[in-house]
Amino acid sequence: MNGTPASVVEAAFRCYRSQDREAALPLYAEDFTFTSPQDDRIDKAAFFERCFPTAHRFTEQRLLRVTPADEELVFAYYEYELTTGDRYRNVEAITVRDGLIRDVQVFFGGRQPAPGTPATP
Repeated sequence: MNGTPASVVEAAFRCYRSQDREAALPLYAEDFTFTSPQDDRIDKAAFFERCFPTAHRFTEQRLLRVTPADEELVFAYYEYELTTGDRYRNVEAITVRDGLIRDVQVFFGGRQPAPGTPATP
């Protein structure tokens, strides 16, 4: 895959939302690892089996910021709404080397107020 690390990350998010596994697979390195509060350095096969097919849980997912930190590291800050109506924001630290996603570390954020609802202090 050609392009900047940020464009690779944006493409991966589009593939996830559309559940286009065939387009997503070539974006990830064979030695890819995924870590979140629910997963500890799982490999590519486990990620595509357990994590990738979960987009049905969302009614919406928006990338708020895709920020390169250096030549390989990209931070993706996004908001999503579950089918339950709950909204959340997460950050992912994503390493892209040679045009392939090598590592993803997910940091879960808290529940967000519904749009138009004032946040409670």
